[in-house]
Formats: sequence, C-alpha cells, structure tokens
Amino acid sequence: MMASPNFGHLVIRNVRLPCTDHSEASAWDIACLGGRVQSITSSGSCIPHEEAAVIEANGGVLVPSLCHSHIHLDKCFVLGQCDPLITGSLPEALKVTNKAKAEFPKDVNNLYARATYLIRESVESGVTAMRAFVEVDTTVGFTCLDMGLQLAKEWVELCHIQIVAFAQEALYESADSTEPGPNYNLLCDAASRLDVSVVGSAPWVEPDRAHALKNIELILSLAEKHDLHADFHLDYNLDPDTVPMVWDVLQQMRQRSWCKSSGKRVAIGHATRLGLFSGEEWAELKRATDILPLEIVALPQSDIYMMGRADPSGRVPVPLAGRTINAPQVYRDHGVRVALSVNNIENAFTPQGSLDPLTLASLGVALFQVGTEPDWRVLLRSVSTTSKEAIGIMHGGSVSGKPADEGDGIVPRVGDPADFVVVHGARRWQSAVLSPGFDRTTFYKGNVVARRRAQRWNANTGGEITH
Repeated sequence: MMASPNFGHLVIRNVRLPCTDHSEASAWDIACLGGRVQSITSSGSCIPHEEAAVIEANGGVLVPSLCHSHIHLDKCFVLGQCDPLITGSLPEALKVTNKAKAEFPKDVNNLYARATYLIRESVESGVTAMRAFVEVDTTVGFTCLDMGLQLAKEWVELCHIQIVAFAQEALYESADSTEPGPNYNLLCDAASRLDVSVVGSAPWVEPDRAHALKNIELILSLAEKHDLHADFHLDYNLDPDTVPMVWDVLQQMRQRSWCKSSGKRVAIGHATRLGLFSGEEWAELKRATDILPLEIVALPQSDIYMMGRADPSGRVPVPLAGRTINAPQVYRDHGVRVALSVNNIENAFTPQGSLDPLTLASLGVALFQVGTEPDWRVLLRSVSTTSKEAIGIMHGGSVSGKPADEGDGIVPRVGDPADFVVVHGARRWQSAVLSPGFDRTTFYKGNVVARRRAQRWNANTGGEITH
C-alpha cells in the first residue's frame, strides 16, 4: 500500500484498454495531470510531464477503478464472533448478529481492526470508492459511527469512503407506536454529523407495512434536512404477492420534488423482489428513474445465499439465478442500469465470497449464463462506473481520447478522473471479467495508491518468483 508523491502527475505506459474494435490489441500510454487524464496516445509516443512518475504496465489491462456501492464496515469478518449457524436463515442471521453486535462497544480495537482490513484489502484489489454502512441504535450507540468516520479520514488520500448512518433496527418500537422511538432519536443525531454522507434504514424490519412506509418518510426527511443521500435495504423478498415498496419510495420522491440536479440520490439495496418484475413494470421503473435519481444496487453474494430457500415441502420456489437481479438482462431488455456490490463478507448474512468486486463480475457470467462481450461490459461497469453513479460520485470527461469512445465509461477519456486499476497478466480486457488476476496496481486521483503482487513457486522453476 502506498501513495506516490507525484500530485496526480504520471504516465501509465503500455496498457491495453477495453475497446470493442481492433484497437484492443494495441497498447496505449495514459498521461495524467492534476489527477485527470491528459492524453491517450499509442504506446511509446507519450513525452511525460517533467514532474510525472512513469509506471510500466507491461501490457496489463486498464479498467476503471472499482467501487463498493454497498458494504457494511462494522459487520465484516464477524462470523467467528457469532453463535454457530444452524439453519442459515435470515431470522437466525439477525439473531446471532445482534448478539455479537452487543459486544462491539466493549472491544473497539477489534471493530477497528476488522474494518481496516476490509478497506486495505479492497483498495489493493482496485477499489477507490465505497459506500460504507455503520449501524446506529441503542445497542451500539455511536461506536460504529465514530469508527467509520475516523477510518474515512485516515484513508481519504487512498479511497473515497461515504459513511452511512444506518438504522438496521426498527425506528418504531411496536405496531402500536405512533411516534418513532430511541433508535430514531440516535439516528437524527448521527445524520447531523459533519462528515456523514448518507442516511439509511431497513424498512422491512418494522412491525408492519404501515410503519415501514413511515420509516421511509422519516429517512427521506432526514436526508432532505441535512442534504444527504438516502439508502434503503428494501424489497428484500421473493414474494410475488408482496407489493414492492420501491413504488412508495418513488412516490415520496415525486412529492418532495427530489430531482437529479440536486446531486443527492436515493439507493435501494438488495431489491430482490424487482427480479420478479414484468416487462411493463421494468418499463415503468425506467420512466421513473429517467427523471428521479433512484439507484438500484444488487448484492449477489448475499442474495443468492439467503434468498429462495426451500419451503417446508422441499420445493425451491425460485431458481438460483432469480435470487438476485440479473444486471445484464435488465440493461439489455429494459435499459435499466443495476450496480452490483459485495455487501458483507464472513458474517451470518454472507458467510462466503470475496472483497474483490471483479469476482462479482466473474460470478455473474456463470450465474446469469451470459457469454457475449456486451453483457461482460455491463458486468464490468456494474462493479465500477455504475456503482460510482449509484453513490453519486461519477463524473465523466468531455473530450474523447484516441481509442474509440465506447460511451459506457469503461474506456478512459481525456478529462476523466485518473482512477484506474491495472490488472497485470491479462492480455485481453475480457480477462478482467472472466478470470481476474491477482496482480494489480490501483490509481486514485492520478497517484499509485496500492500494488498487489503474488509470490509464486513451483518445483519446475526451482525457486520463488515474485511478480
């Protein structure tokens, strides 16, 4: 892990780009000045700025830096602190996690160490932006929030970390409650913190649908009051008889005249119920999101693990691929962009998986059975540029570089932020999706912020080789 002292001035030599024409076989030099792309020229033709560092990519593939559009900073790697899982169900996950969470304030060092490991491993894999949820409630108070805000400051030069003041627990204490309880009062205090970027909740934990709708209203009001993004864990079911609450969120946004020009967005995470949408429903959602800044973030590692379990008769109601939103198909058929994100690692909600967003793209190839390059581009975009758009930080350039301007943000353009990851050893851009290699270099604001190399040995070589 490192930050190079060139103040955003560098040249990345001999990289391959994810172009769709024959230029993908060509190598390019990317010159960056002041943290933005200055020029894109054929390899060997760039004359570096006198203050620029020169990074040799040796033919590796350069793609946009990656983004966790939805990840939990406080509940990562906590499975070993939970009671053993017996059923693997969602109610059990809530129960054992709540028990483990009660210990967080007693061991802040452990909380900090787990979160730090998550950030470090993420940056080394190519992540330069993340939306990090930290819980605020009567169990943990502001312990998780304080930890998250501290880490966001410590890592500010290497990664943009949006802290979400998040209410995992109900804001209303019972079905008889007419006013929100102490969890809401704590959330109000958290939302007023200077460096909090987002306020969020899980409306489905409320005692009934009426209180879930009130939860949504409260969160949107808090977001408006403090000029924050809003983010909901929403429509986390596969019940065709349950009316999706995304329509209620959109209605609230219309009533509040929430517009894209404000720069503040509303995201819904999981949203597995949307996977049951008809073509007409997707068309309606597309019309709404063309006007309103609503973003969808699917969480495949959690959704596939938790959703669609067999009923008491042994029947599996939803096939594996239907347990999370099929991002390539939804874009191909309906023009709706869906971000993909990691969500959790090694906890009761998601025991398995990787922190590396490129593994989500690779998983999507098999899960959604997509074998075409346009679909692979959607998957790559879903863990990079689409995820950045979902958290409101994507800003495109205005002038095209020499490679064909793909129009999907995957190929860099002059004026773009110099936020990239080079996947070394990948001689084709498709490899970044199909078989993403371990060796990588991460660039943020035109600086090298991380290098990751594997150490290899085998009996035929007779010794160690470090790349």
